[in-house]
Amino acid sequence: MELNQNARVDTSQVDDRRGSGGGGGLGGIPIPIGGGRGGIVGIVVAVLVALVGGGLGLNAATNGGDEPQGDNTSLAQKCSADDALQQLDCRNALYVNSIQAYWQKALPEAFGERYRPSRTVFFSQGVNTACGQADSGVGPFYCPADDLVYIDLTFYQVLARQLGAEGEFAQPYVLAHEYGHHVQDLLGTEAQMRRQQQRDPDNANALSVKLELQADCYAGAWAKNATGTADSGGQKIFTSISEQDIQQAVDTAEKIGDDAISDRANRPVNPDEFTHGSSAQRKEWFTRGYTTGDPKSCDTFSGAL
Repeated sequence: MELNQNARVDTSQVDDRRGSGGGGGLGGIPIPIGGGRGGIVGIVVAVLVALVGGGLGLNAATNGGDEPQGDNTSLAQKCSADDALQQLDCRNALYVNSIQAYWQKALPEAFGERYRPSRTVFFSQGVNTACGQADSGVGPFYCPADDLVYIDLTFYQVLARQLGAEGEFAQPYVLAHEYGHHVQDLLGTEAQMRRQQQRDPDNANALSVKLELQADCYAGAWAKNATGTADSGGQKIFTSISEQDIQQAVDTAEKIGDDAISDRANRPVNPDEFTHGSSAQRKEWFTRGYTTGDPKSCDTFSGAL
């Protein structure tokens, strides 16, 4: 993977709240992602909960939608410097730029709907959201109630050191998955799925899996088209993405399957309890999105997976 050194990093698509001190600390109450309009949806919501046995997560008791927007001044200065792409936060901001540039065109072309941009919130340790207070143990997530993506960038250390997903392309895959949830929100897929869960609670987990696998597929569709995305000045954002990069995304998808997480935590693997999909399913649906490059191929809700 090579980023274009001449591409402009648009930090207005990021809300930098690191160091603001708002959020859940380490005493949050993990809640299921099927929690109605305010429920978070994320790539590995239960990663740290599974690994350490609970105690980290989203605090459902506090509805914290009043978090002030962060101050991007420092980030904007850093990301306009010559060495911007050597910085983790600036690279991630550029990944966000690419993902949103893709959906700006792909959403109306594929589904006839206008894309409404979202921001990605960089936070440290904890953050207030319209879905409640969250801490880093939740992992990256999307909150449908405020239409924002949230990530503590130290999550990538967990991904690499504890889950073995060390490749650089794991990072844009994570973000592309979360923006897949934003697309689901814009299309009404997420809300429809929540209503189905309420009507059929026995299948709530299976419906959650379908939502997550579709987000994986959307991430694959972006990856296929990422080299065609450009900044606001028309500069390409990626100059190349290799098959090795795609394999890194596939490896990441496999390592964060529900069965892989259970194995790593020395817990029994119970498909009835899956909320994100097995390793094989996550690999399959990301690969489908990448192979076709077409988000219309990502209909996980029709028939069996």
